[in-house]
Amino acid sequence: MIPLPRPFLVGVVHLPALPGAPRWSRDWEALLNRAISDARTYAAAGFSAVVVENFGDVPFHKDRVPPVTVAAMSRVGTAVAAVLREVPSPPLLGFNVLRNDAAAALALCAACGGDFIRVNVLTGTMVTDQGIIEGRAAEVVRLRDHWCPGVGILADILVKHAHPLGAWTLQDAAADAWERGGADALIVTGQSTGKAPVTGDLQTVRQSVPQAPLLCGSGATADILPALLSHADGVIVGSSLKRNALDSPVDPAKAAAFVAAATRAGTTQ
Repeated sequence: MIPLPRPFLVGVVHLPALPGAPRWSRDWEALLNRAISDARTYAAAGFSAVVVENFGDVPFHKDRVPPVTVAAMSRVGTAVAAVLREVPSPPLLGFNVLRNDAAAALALCAACGGDFIRVNVLTGTMVTDQGIIEGRAAEVVRLRDHWCPGVGILADILVKHAHPLGAWTLQDAAADAWERGGADALIVTGQSTGKAPVTGDLQTVRQSVPQAPLLCGSGATADILPALLSHADGVIVGSSLKRNALDSPVDPAKAAAFVAAATRAGTTQ
């Protein structure tokens, strides 16, 4: 994966329910327009990257998603990639297939020209609301090298909405993902969507694997960016930039203000 700029700002395109999911609206035009609009907003604001995820597909499959999900995300990913190419220096494009289908995310990168994937559980074992999820780093890294060499693997460490199985510390999880799991960057989150991580957790991971690019994966707001970026190289953000509710579009003014705040915070580190 290419070196990440600092601060590395990743805007999340939260997709509504896709075909096959219980809440699928059967309105392709609305779904595509929302994804395109959010991607264009992030690009215009100056975000470093955009990650597309099937956020509306609750309840999630714990690992393998059905073929219809991959096909639908490929259609969206192709449209988003075309929008990003309109920008002189296009943001990177990534995929996160919830809850933990890294193979599908890699396939989307191969088909849509993606640059990275987010993997909620790359190594270790987590107890989640979908059940017990085991990391498949050996499979993920080999598939990446075969299908789409150069695509980055951004790995969550003790991811939100989950708890480790056994006495696995944050230091252990970070070191294993980086040194043995093949991760290209590490992500630290809070306990749930929209909740910021404890800055002490970011500091712990930074001290454990100082050479690893480190991202805050949830709860980032413009107000707390200085604290987050004092330890992390960047943030993944979506919830705090919505116009109203979580299922509303990204607000261009909030996105622009977030980038400005991150730039100010980054220059003081």
